[in-house]
Amino acid sequence: MTVYHFVGIKGSGMSALAQILHDMGYKVQGSDVEKYFFTQAALENLNITILPFQRENIKEGMTVIAGNAFPDTHEEIEEARNRNIPVVRYHTFLGDLMKKFTSIAVTGSHGKTSTTGLLSHVMGGAKPTSYLIGDGTGKGIKDSEYFVFEACEYRRHFLSYSPDYAIMTNIDFDHPDYFSNIEDVFSAFQQMAMQVNKAIIAYGDDEHLQKIQAEVPVIFYGFSERNDFQARNLQTSSSGTKFDVYVRNDFHDTFEIPSFGDHNVLNALSVIALCHYEDINTNVVKRYLKTFQGVKRRFTEKKVGNQVLVDDYAHHPVEIKATINAARQKYPNRPIVAVFQPHTYSRTQTFLDDFADSLRGADKVYLCEIFGSAREINGTLTVNDLKNKIPGAELIVEEDTSPLLMQNKGILLFMGAGDIQKFQSAYEDLLRQQLKKAQ
Repeated sequence: MTVYHFVGIKGSGMSALAQILHDMGYKVQGSDVEKYFFTQAALENLNITILPFQRENIKEGMTVIAGNAFPDTHEEIEEARNRNIPVVRYHTFLGDLMKKFTSIAVTGSHGKTSTTGLLSHVMGGAKPTSYLIGDGTGKGIKDSEYFVFEACEYRRHFLSYSPDYAIMTNIDFDHPDYFSNIEDVFSAFQQMAMQVNKAIIAYGDDEHLQKIQAEVPVIFYGFSERNDFQARNLQTSSSGTKFDVYVRNDFHDTFEIPSFGDHNVLNALSVIALCHYEDINTNVVKRYLKTFQGVKRRFTEKKVGNQVLVDDYAHHPVEIKATINAARQKYPNRPIVAVFQPHTYSRTQTFLDDFADSLRGADKVYLCEIFGSAREINGTLTVNDLKNKIPGAELIVEEDTSPLLMQNKGILLFMGAGDIQKFQSAYEDLLRQQLKKAQ
């Protein structure tokens, strides 16, 4: 039997794909750096072998699946090619795999992971559904009819896919290390739209998505009346958000989600639209929307003593604003404290003023050093350039998170796409020490 060897198995998409192949009965292993990533926990639970990178890992009878972050000069990829062992890039392999199912791509500049998780949960309540979520979660369900997956626009990787459906959540300028401007981003999504086979579910209040052309129906969802699917009469309570859905201005039904913020209503609305198009029972949709527990690192709450700590992947100004707004809706009487780690120098430089503007929406801001990436280790600016634009902002380091103790009545939002979790973990340890002393 072929052994699938993943080069960079701890990557969020790679980890999820490895889990799917394992569930389907294939032999799976992989390699990566020895640093701990949250994505490896699911692999370890399935007893999937994770090796340190070395060319000796490559053996006859393997198919190598190469993560997109690693160049052809990587020692394991090089070794495989030298020995004529098949090497397939992650996005190419995924593009071939999905042809066995009714495939639904979830794409957009923001909200992909949360929407993919929600859609897979809801559709899985109606019919066997396999899924790949960008938080490192993957599941290969026996006799699946549907395959729900997150499709990333970075480096136009999603152009390897020709899905039956696509949900497009929004188009925004991001990944400035690759895309030159918003027009460049739009061109990638426009090309993707032409590869969809059945229908596109698009956020109609997005000025860029309004211009999308396709050879299949484009169904729009949003808050304005021009949308095919419209959310009205939003009401929040301590348990979440309730809203009415109108289909082409006719009342459809009332739905409830256990989360807060307009972005979560829009995610749910896109799922409702897709399920309506696929004739999935509305009562099933209502039931499963209410039981969705969220995805990893998307407003993930933890309570330590009386302190509420939130772990969130927000790393773009639009996402930061949405996370702060969701926290304000859920905790209207508590101060909102942002602990933010900028992710990549190019993104920080490009959106410096926008980051400052978004973070000023919090009551207090703490900043961590900029997190570089494998492609971009350093840059010309520092975190102080951002700090100087936010009144009262302070810097914080992993070795000393004690300034956060001053915010013991606040809701602490730890936001970033790098290793912001280590700052939260250090603060949790400090909190527990303080609680022990107080006993």
